[in-house]
Amino acid sequence: MPQQNRTTRLSPMLTKTHKLSLAGVATLGAAALAFSLVPGSSEASAETVSAAPVAFSSQQFTHAKTAVNGQLASATEQAAVDAAKKKAVDAAAAKTAAEAAAKKKAEDARKVKEAASRSAKRAAVKPAAAKTYANNLDGWIRQSLDIMKKKGIPGTYDGLHRNIMRESSGNPNAINGWDINAINGVPSIGLLQVIKPTFDAYHVAGTAWSQYNPVANITAAANYAADRYGSIDNVDSAY
Repeated sequence: MPQQNRTTRLSPMLTKTHKLSLAGVATLGAAALAFSLVPGSSEASAETVSAAPVAFSSQQFTHAKTAVNGQLASATEQAAVDAAKKKAVDAAAAKTAAEAAAKKKAEDARKVKEAASRSAKRAAVKPAAAKTYANNLDGWIRQSLDIMKKKGIPGTYDGLHRNIMRESSGNPNAINGWDINAINGVPSIGLLQVIKPTFDAYHVAGTAWSQYNPVANITAAANYAADRYGSIDNVDSAY
């Protein structure tokens, strides 16, 4: 039977001392090769090589450890710097957001205050009371004059009053039952004795559709007189 090859197993785990020894051996091999290429006494080279392993391996380890520690320290310092920068950026962003929120809150409060102030001012302004007129000849003439002014119809208080007194003596229910108009079936009616066709033709919008209504009668008659005579003020007799 063929002989079995026996292979000696190496432990998969190397201790720290083993690793340092291997590093030292590798370094020693490189040093030995370098010294062997240099001319000189073989004894001196052997002595140098034999004295080097322990001291050189320890120094190599010290340098490596120092380098690693330096890198770790640099990395830690850089991390601290980066963290400080991030903290500063976050703080600045938070400050900006807080200032914006405060500004918006102040602006909203200002708008609310202004709106309330405007509402208070509007509430303080009382609507103008509607103008009232006395229910008599003076009140009827004055109300008619205000309507005539808005409609652009000329005439004065004196002109209206003078013609009213001549035509009806101030009686809004006065009716002429004897003149030609009455004979034709369209008697003159009201303060300024207006017949129905004339009243309908010259009626002023906004007044009542009745010849007996004092204001409607006055404004319709003044409108007719303005069209025919230029103004009620120019009328001094039957018209």
